[in-house]
Amino acid sequence: MTVQGSLLDCLGLPDDGPAVAQLGDLGRARRTHLQDGAWIDVLPGWVSGSNELFDRLLDAVPWYGEQRQMYERVVRVPRMLCWYGEGDPLPDPLLTQARMRLSAHYGAEPFRTAGFCLYRDGRDSVAWHGDTIGRGRYEDTMVAILSFGSPRALLLRPRGGTTVHRFCLGHGDLVVMGGSCQRTWEHAIAKTARAVGPRISVQFRPRGVR
Repeated sequence: MTVQGSLLDCLGLPDDGPAVAQLGDLGRARRTHLQDGAWIDVLPGWVSGSNELFDRLLDAVPWYGEQRQMYERVVRVPRMLCWYGEGDPLPDPLLTQARMRLSAHYGAEPFRTAGFCLYRDGRDSVAWHGDTIGRGRYEDTMVAILSFGSPRALLLRPRGGTTVHRFCLGHGDLVVMGGSCQRTWEHAIAKTARAVGPRISVQFRPRGVR
């Protein structure tokens, strides 16, 4: 697989050697207030120098495929997955540090689990949904998503609505969905006919949210 790095990964001089992945300032996140008590924070390039981290995750994460029942037939989930529950060591120490930093910054409740998705190309996607398995069905919760690899558009729309918000997430970008977002809004990664490289999404969630 080949992946286009972000502009933030290319700021060093040619003889600097490979950039070391590091976390930026969470205070730079820009918040958008949505209707019905939902909000979303977006912070481009929170993880800088993440090309090598992307490669490590491709190799270190034990990716697997899933099949799910859709109406009267079983279909293959169009992306690769991996789930790290509470107490499971994450596949890279920077992700452990990122989860701790996010928990300390947002403060309401710590992030406990990590879901990983690998979108191999534009044919991989995730349909409109909210993270409503567990407490997300009836409580305000947060989901923090780190993106690595080629940019893809995260789409948001209110449940039952047609207005779509579009956030382009690239290498090292962070998005946090909070308030009632999982209950009152839906999000998706749509298929695209454009030639795009692979993307890894890391979703940090509090206890009891899936």
